[in-house]
Amino acid sequence: MKDKISDRIKEIRAEYKLSQEELGKKISVSQDTISLWENDKALPSTEYVIAICKLFSVSADYLLCLVD
Repeated sequence: MKDKISDRIKEIRAEYKLSQEELGKKISVSQDTISLWENDKALPSTEYVIAICKLFSVSADYLLCLVD
């Protein structure tokens, strides 16, 4: 089981075949920000958790690793 939001973001982004830059453009953050999230060096704010969930049609519970 993936147990970090960083893993989930990376996993979902790869599943949709988006680069970090492409994902960043879709939710209005920089590629560097996506990299920080995916490398577990920062966490997305609630605003961006919601944006990622809407973009990829996943629940916040899934993204936050509360469910498999």
